Amino acid sequence: MTASFTRRSLLSLAGATGIGLAVAACSSGNGGGKGAGKGSGADGGGSSTPTAKPVAKSVSPAQVPLAGGVTITVAGTGLAAVKGVTVGGVAARDVTATATKVTFTAPHQAMYTAGSADVALFTSAIEPSPSANQSSDGNGSAANDGQTGATQDSATATPTPTTAPVPDAATAVATSTLAYAALTDVDRQLQYAMAHWKDYNLAEYGTMNPIGGDCANYVSQTLIARGWEQRSDWYNRSAGAEHTATWTYCPTMDPWLTTNAAEFGLTRRSLDERDKVKVGDIVFYDWNDNDSPDHTTIVSEVFTEPDGTIRIKSASHNQDGPYRDLDEMITVQHPGGTAWFHTFDA
Repeated sequence: MTASFTRRSLLSLAGATGIGLAVAACSSGNGGGKGAGKGSGADGGGSSTPTAKPVAKSVSPAQVPLAGGVTITVAGTGLAAVKGVTVGGVAARDVTATATKVTFTAPHQAMYTAGSADVALFTSAIEPSPSANQSSDGNGSAANDGQTGATQDSATATPTPTTAPVPDAATAVATSTLAYAALTDVDRQLQYAMAHWKDYNLAEYGTMNPIGGDCANYVSQTLIARGWEQRSDWYNRSAGAEHTATWTYCPTMDPWLTTNAAEFGLTRRSLDERDKVKVGDIVFYDWNDNDSPDHTTIVSEVFTEPDGTIRIKSASHNQDGPYRDLDEMITVQHPGGTAWFHTFDA
């Protein structure tokens, strides 16, 4: 009788201990604390401290410019393990983490569009794609840049993905949100540029493609969105029925910008000064290097490759594209071409 009772007691104790161990194993795997503590106590094991599950409690600032570039702080708990961050699916740079906060530099919104964006935190590092854009280079194969008679349809590039894949937000250890908004003149300029690189604003400005090319007309429109105002020596009226050459014609627009550089807050820079170029600046291209520009675009992205090369992408009409690569344009599409910039001083 006593022997039977002892065996039953031992079996009961073993079963209870087994359950306790199972609970401890499951809880420690997902960061739970209560089950892990009971398991340790039940078997008399060590006093290892479970890792706190990362929790994001606030994001500051909660609203950022479309152009990004500002430092973001995510406050919370258990954040020391965070090594990578994405914003709206785009990898952020300069990620640092402590137990109570994560800081990083916000990327520009992929297509300069206002709205909410998920902030996802990961325990693995995420190598930022050199380019934050999620659309296309826009270079295409049939270059019609500045050629007489180029049309909107024939000049539009076929989009091709250019960004490296990043982890899905569903696999993040913690998430929050922030809002992209058009807070600056540059934001408004690029917001317009991305809204109309393919969808021409014909009702207001018409198109100059039938008379030689719409690139300068498009660049001028983005400057209006940036805050410039039409004037007697630079205008487009009645949907393009009346316009000045300074608005629509590259060889006239370029020297006009130089002449009025002090008034506009511009500096003319050579191709060698690309380290001074920023989003929203103006690029002029000379396909045959004869000192007369053939094409103009608006800078939509500037980033540095791992080897130190500064890459510049821009939005344009004929050829239509949101992120056209400058170096490809002057070496592949137009071998022997060159370019220069009009950069904003502030």
